[in-house]
Amino acid sequence: METLNLLISDETLRDGEQQVGLFFEDKTTLAKLIARTGVQQIALMPAIHASEASLVGDLVDSGLKQQIAASTMMRRSAIEHAKTCGVRQVILFHAVSDRLLFLRDSEIARNPAFKGKTVDDDIAFPVIRRSRQRMLAHALEHVRYAAEQGLKICFAAEDASRADSGFLVDCINTLSPYIDEFLLCDTVGILTPKRTTEWIQSLLKRTRAVPLSVHFHNDMGLALENTIQAVRAGAMGVSGTFGGIGERAGNAPIEQVLKGLRSRFGWEVTGIDYDALDRVVDYLHAHGHRPHAPYSSEAQRHESGIHVSALLRDRQSYSIFPHRQPEIWFGKGSGASNFRYLFEQYLDRPLPQCEYERLRAVVKAIAIQERRSFSAEETLTLLEQRRLLVSQKKLVVLNG
Repeated sequence: METLNLLISDETLRDGEQQVGLFFEDKTTLAKLIARTGVQQIALMPAIHASEASLVGDLVDSGLKQQIAASTMMRRSAIEHAKTCGVRQVILFHAVSDRLLFLRDSEIARNPAFKGKTVDDDIAFPVIRRSRQRMLAHALEHVRYAAEQGLKICFAAEDASRADSGFLVDCINTLSPYIDEFLLCDTVGILTPKRTTEWIQSLLKRTRAVPLSVHFHNDMGLALENTIQAVRAGAMGVSGTFGGIGERAGNAPIEQVLKGLRSRFGWEVTGIDYDALDRVVDYLHAHGHRPHAPYSSEAQRHESGIHVSALLRDRQSYSIFPHRQPEIWFGKGSGASNFRYLFEQYLDRPLPQCEYERLRAVVKAIAIQERRSFSAEETLTLLEQRRLLVSQKKLVVLNG
């Protein structure tokens, strides 16, 4: 066997739990099982809820300080919050594709000329260029700040597989002096093995010394093979989840990536306990945690508030199948945008923004207490039972 130095980053407790309807009964036990496998990073997101911040602090205090990483929004307050939880490493994330940047750029949002438009609507290139420049300046400010705090930094480039290649190279080269790892995300699972190989090889030729890692989603059922081919092409790190669980059709399954590299190429990753991999997967299966199959109706479900907000304005932001309708669900990850959809498109009964925020808080609390997510119909029934709503109407299909 040949020894391979590869950074393995686990997203089971964060991205994995974003799978609609999936709740972990005991995240502490699961985190400790994952830690015993030897992965270098175990990602959580302390900002999502006070209970998550408490969990991160407890895991750090229990001896996992070297492995726990805080997935952190690109804000100083979020970086400071992560640090107060005791972590030494953060995963700062930001979209890099023009499609997502156009949707989230505050200056574009304030311009009435762009109301109701997407990046497909013949947007002038200077508008796109300025959006890219603002994003890179914002990211640079915050990675510098995190570095000043003494934190180890991974920059996660959301939707990197749909980003302009020249701009992506600029991002890598500009941020590389301040970060320890640049994570390339195939956020909607559009890559193929051949495209992955060519992409990684091209980026390695055009960028500086910062290690490139990959985080691939399984919408087309190719996340496992794409990840293996990325490693063969020169990627120095892998991010995924045990069992492949996660939003929509899930992520690259860590245990299969590691076993595939060993069985097919004779590469054993340094520090990994291969017997411990099975114990994590057995634990997940014993609790009924499995990913949704690619192309299935369950894989079209969306709960994350930031994803739903984008979907309402641009169908292609997080849904790549034109013949399948995204299905909006409600739970721990919901935002006000989920309730905007519910009342403005599902019921055709708009409410003030403050009501969307109030209902989000109510349903989120119930979802966490009951450890489940709710469909639109179930959410309406729930709100009626609590006398927060009085009538239902027929579904209005999400049209993007």
